[in-house]
Amino acid sequence: MSTMERLTDRGRNNIFIAAVFTLCWVTTVHSIDCFKCVSMNGRFPACDDPFHNNHSLQMLESPCMGGRKGRDGLFPATSCIKIAGVFDDTGETITVRGCGLDSGTATTDTEIIRMSHCGRFYYDDRYVHGCLQSCNDADACNSSDHIQSSLPVIVLIYHAYLLLVS
Repeated sequence: MSTMERLTDRGRNNIFIAAVFTLCWVTTVHSIDCFKCVSMNGRFPACDDPFHNNHSLQMLESPCMGGRKGRDGLFPATSCIKIAGVFDDTGETITVRGCGLDSGTATTDTEIIRMSHCGRFYYDDRYVHGCLQSCNDADACNSSDHIQSSLPVIVLIYHAYLLLVS
């Protein structure tokens, strides 16, 4: 093997190694499917709890899109949310299912999807006693597929490559 051929092989190996390490930091995220509906005082039973997934395809939004603080338009959601509670002033019940996304603010208390919580909160300028729950672990509760490379996988790919080229 001549010096030029060895340099060409080394260059190919270096390009391959650089490509694999670059892919190590690449992730892809698919948008999340969530149920979207509102039931005030039980007027839309399919939305209320207990939730039965019998007639809910009309309520499934795929992909679910949500607003983002400080931005116009809709963006692919990162979590599904559910609000269930009772209005303090009238005793009416409310169930809201939808989706949301993290707007990137610094603290958990300014992002509705970062932490489920129960208590009193405002909804449409009225106090509600209930719970806000968020999830992101499965479609129709939320799903996000991440493709992440790890060092052992990279090493295995590199060794397989070396076996093929030798």
